[in-house]
Amino acid sequence: MVTKTIFRKIAKLHEELELKINEEYDENDMLKVAERSLLLIDQSIRTLKTLISSHHFENLGEEVHFFKNLKPKFISKFIYYSTVLDLESHKPNAGKIALNEYYDAELEKLKNFYKEQSDFYSYYRREATYLDHKIFIRNSYDLKMKLSLGFYNFDTSFTTSHDQLIAKFIANEKIEKYLKKQIDRLSENNGDQTSSRLIWSASKVGLIELVYALYNMRCFNGGNVELSEVVRFVEKSFCTDLGNFHKTIFEIRNRKQGPTKFLNLVSENLNRHFLNTEGE
Repeated sequence: MVTKTIFRKIAKLHEELELKINEEYDENDMLKVAERSLLLIDQSIRTLKTLISSHHFENLGEEVHFFKNLKPKFISKFIYYSTVLDLESHKPNAGKIALNEYYDAELEKLKNFYKEQSDFYSYYRREATYLDHKIFIRNSYDLKMKLSLGFYNFDTSFTTSHDQLIAKFIANEKIEKYLKKQIDRLSENNGDQTSSRLIWSASKVGLIELVYALYNMRCFNGGNVELSEVVRFVEKSFCTDLGNFHKTIFEIRNRKQGPTKFLNLVSENLNRHFLNTEGE
């Protein structure tokens, strides 16, 4: 099988995984969400490993792309939900002060991790490439570099020296947001909350189509955010309930008139507006 075909399969696998995770997402019961998500992620990673372990990449660029950009998307989800499961199952059954200290301690662990990996984290944040041929190619690594203590336990057919760290960075960004959100919840004063004055008055299907289009263009947090989080934000901002949005997305994708009905309408309306206002 050629690499391009495998990459298309991987893209589809990742999209289907996200839809399944979002299917029964409930931020009020993250323990169950994490448990269900880990089962789904494990199945996807096993499929991914089957596709790649015996595959011979046609060039170094393709292999680097897989281990630097594609595989970490899956592994980061496993790390994130494993951490959420651990956080939720071990948090103290105590008051706000104890819980706040618990989450603060976890944030401190993240800071310490970034300090320990400061050199490679800088490489990652700068989107540098000069070491890629050493650290994102199977059976190619530099012993002078800082390697994981468990490096020799890795499956060399599916692992490089640093792809796990990329996944860890991606996961940690989400874990940090999760911890800060829990802390914010503890300090929330419901009496201070104000409702939005903007209410979505067009089709809800149209709003989902718009949000999904923007999400796929990586318009939110550079793409480092779950679709469910974007949807919840939009629902809260526009005082609306988008319901089973993953089902709606499936219907949008398969409708006879095409998947961009609302976007086409928006584009036509905006073009007509500018044409009618020329010279004003």
